[in-house]
Amino acid sequence: MKRIENATSRQVTFSKRRNGLLKKAFELSVLCDAEVGLIVFSPRGKLYEFSSSRCR
Repeated sequence: MKRIENATSRQVTFSKRRNGLLKKAFELSVLCDAEVGLIVFSPRGKLYEFSSSRCR
């Protein structure tokens, strides 16, 4: 695995992977009745988060 050099491609990949990760966190919380918390920071420092309803 290596860093994506093209900034636009890197941002697109980050967005797609972030959305997939948030979806998987939600699915894990629903399917397994698990308490899940997820924090992701973008390369520019923007925060994205998910928490199952019981974690709030």
